[in-house]
Amino acid sequence: MKRITLEIPDDKYFFFLELVKNLGLDKVKEETSDSQKEILRDIEQGLKEIKLIQEGKLKGTTLKDFLDEL
Repeated sequence: MKRITLEIPDDKYFFFLELVKNLGLDKVKEETSDSQKEILRDIEQGLKEIKLIQEGKLKGTTLKDFLDEL
């Protein structure tokens, strides 16, 4: 069996999946790029931090301090 890796534009993605299914290629594996995985990990970490701040277990940063850092 051969493997092909393709980068599909977002607006053509679902069309391409439907085409592949109609060709009978049922072993399609969707992959997320490393940058997407990193973004999801960062969001998950941020949500954990928000929960800890709300519980009073972690001190948050004021908006003024945050903007001053920029």
